Amino acid sequence: MVKAIAVDMDGTFLDSNKAYDKARFEKIFQELKSQNVEFIAASGNQFAKLKSIFGERDMFFISENGAVIYHGSELYNYRSFNKKDYKEVVDYLNIDRKIDEFIVCGLKSAYILKETSEAFKKDAHFYYHQLEEIDSFQPLPDDEYVKIALNINRDTHSTLDTDLEEKFSETIKLVSSGHNSIDIIMPNMTKGQALTRLLEEWEMSTSELMAFGDANNDKDMLELAEHSYVMSNSQDQSLFDIAKAVAPSNDEQGVLQIIEQEVLT
Repeated sequence: MVKAIAVDMDGTFLDSNKAYDKARFEKIFQELKSQNVEFIAASGNQFAKLKSIFGERDMFFISENGAVIYHGSELYNYRSFNKKDYKEVVDYLNIDRKIDEFIVCGLKSAYILKETSEAFKKDAHFYYHQLEEIDSFQPLPDDEYVKIALNINRDTHSTLDTDLEEKFSETIKLVSSGHNSIDIIMPNMTKGQALTRLLEEWEMSTSELMAFGDANNDKDMLELAEHSYVMSNSQDQSLFDIAKAVAPSNDEQGVLQIIEQEVLT
C-alpha cells in the first residue's frame, strides 16, 4: 500500500510549459490527504520556487536536491556544506576557472554576481525566487550553503565536471538536472537520502513509497522506491533500467494519471 508519493518537478510533474492541471491535482491532493498519503515535491529547485508552484499546502518539500526539507512553510530539516570546503569550490570556479555565471545557493537566499548577462539573470530569477545580486563571491554572504548550480559551456570548459570531481572528490558530488545543467551538492545529500530520513521518521518502508523522475538527480530516489516510475519523456536511458515502470510523459500529466490509476482506485 502506498503511503507516500515523491515527485520531481521539471520534466516530471510540470509539463513543457512549466504548468500542471491545477483543478485535477487539487482533487487528487484532497483524496490523498483523506487517505493519509503524504505528497512530497522532491526537486533541485529552491523552496521558494516550489512554494510558488503549490502555494500554501500541508505537504513536504524536498528542495535543493535533498539538502533542505520544508513541511508546509516551516523549515523541517537541512544539511549544509562545511564553509571552508564550499568556499574552495566557489573560488575555484570563479577565480581559477574565471567563471562568473553560476548560482551559490544558501538557506536564506541564492546569490549571483551583478556583473553577469541579462539572459543569465532572467533564468536565475525564474528558478530562484529568493535571489540576491552581489558584487563579489569573495567573501560570500553570511549564510548556510547547500548547493551550487551552473550550466557548463562545453565550448570553453569541456572537462569542467570531471575536473571538479577529481579536484574535490572528497567534498562534493555532481548531479545533472538535464543537458549541461549541473548541481554541485554534498556527498550523500540527495533526494533519495532526504526521503530515507523522512521514511525513518514516519516509520514507513520503501515498499510504501511511490516516486517519479526523469533525470540523473532522480536516480537514487527511483532506486529507493518500491513503486518507481520513469517518465516516458526522459532522456536518461539508465533510468529505464532502474525504474519499475514507465509513466506517460509530463505533457500527458503522467504523474497524475498513475496516481489516479494506482493509488486512488
